Amino acid sequence: MSIKPFPELSETQEKELISNLSQWTLGNGLVMYPPSFESYQANTAPITLFPTPIPKQSFVRAQEVQTLFHELYVNVITQDKDWFLSVIEDLSKHDADFTGKLYEVYKKLNKIQPLSLGLFRSDYMVHQDTNEIKQIEFNTVSVSFGGLSTKIGQLHQYLNGTGQYDNKYNYAYYDNDDEIPVSPSIKELAQGLADGNYYYNNGDNDNTSTIVLFVVQPNERNCFDQRHIEYALFNNHGIKSVRLTLEEVEEHVTVSQDKLYIKSTMDEVSVVYYRSGYAPSDYEMDPEKTWNARLLLENTLAIKCPSVLTQLSGTKKVQQILTKKEAVTKFLPNASEEELSKILSTFVAIYSLDEADEESTQAVKLAFEQPQNYVLKPQREGGGNNVYKENIPAFLESLDKKDWGAYILMEIINPPLHKNKIIRNGEIFHEDIISELGIFGTTVFDENSGKVLTNKNAGWLLRSKFSTSNEGGVAAGFGCVDNIYLY
Repeated sequence: MSIKPFPELSETQEKELISNLSQWTLGNGLVMYPPSFESYQANTAPITLFPTPIPKQSFVRAQEVQTLFHELYVNVITQDKDWFLSVIEDLSKHDADFTGKLYEVYKKLNKIQPLSLGLFRSDYMVHQDTNEIKQIEFNTVSVSFGGLSTKIGQLHQYLNGTGQYDNKYNYAYYDNDDEIPVSPSIKELAQGLADGNYYYNNGDNDNTSTIVLFVVQPNERNCFDQRHIEYALFNNHGIKSVRLTLEEVEEHVTVSQDKLYIKSTMDEVSVVYYRSGYAPSDYEMDPEKTWNARLLLENTLAIKCPSVLTQLSGTKKVQQILTKKEAVTKFLPNASEEELSKILSTFVAIYSLDEADEESTQAVKLAFEQPQNYVLKPQREGGGNNVYKENIPAFLESLDKKDWGAYILMEIINPPLHKNKIIRNGEIFHEDIISELGIFGTTVFDENSGKVLTNKNAGWLLRSKFSTSNEGGVAAGFGCVDNIYLY
């Protein structure tokens, strides 16, 4: 099927479109706080004016393998724990200030709550030569933009359905349902948190007396993305939530008989949902207080989303190991050949740089001799941490060689370019963009037995950025929230 070109509007039509778009975003919560904001100052989130093409076959494949990835990571955590912990322990030597500290928290735990809740997102780019999706990373902690993803789908459907993409007759330019569907991620991520509440209360679906604790960053600019899920959690399930930063935890919670309570109201916490704690910067304001807070929360009966062990499964080192067929086969023993083929088809080459074997020694050689084909990634989440292409050799040379093992070398994916328009802080940019497709999913599982209680897809996210930009984090200032046009 051929791709429809982006809508072409006159200057007057585009001006009217942007006015209507801006008012819709403010009226419907497709917003972020600007830098140095007051609480009453919200701004349209960085978004595209039009949806961006994604091959339908690629989109379908990404959805097909999501629950398989949940099973894969659950089994990594639960089926060979000694092996998994040895990987993390070795990684801790290279990344002592973060991975090492998370591992120290794990070793101090009483492990009284075996259930873990995952709100995951697997990120892909489409490789333009084959239209195959290729995985960038599997995110196990603080996956963002599920709220704004639903909203931008609704915005694009509104603009399309009211004829604002048509330059002549105000007809719909796209088929709203088939070509530009809306992600159900607000509803489904809220459902995932409700599932955690359900199992905390031993399968009592009517128990709405317990609450969800959102652990957030101070002065969170992206709070509306999170709030949409909070509101759906209450509106759809009657479950309240409370927001605290890591710095505030010790002062505002109390523990009795291993149960976690909000001190001021004595509300019992069923789920601790981390929208913070995924990067060293989240602990740096007061390291002693924040790391103590993480240990305090983990050492309670509240179900963690994610537990510290589940968070550690999302390290790039684990991702690198799981690109090997023998590893995937080991941890998905019940998968069919077709399922194994589908999941393996999403991988690009990823190498360790610890020079522990011949393959990693060869990877170091590739990093210095063919850096244009690779990206260097640390064991960190969030935008702004990767080193790209020609910058790799100098960066590695700036490190002590023993610290190279904290990074993985990943083959660059070559996505197609599209000339969409991006609005950021009222300014319109018309440049080539590349896009990243994320598939959300939720799962509740037992970390001791490996039993999976729920395993669900939970919508999608499209993020785009200028093709000249290496990094892609929206909140970090590199990209924008986009929506899919399936062809």
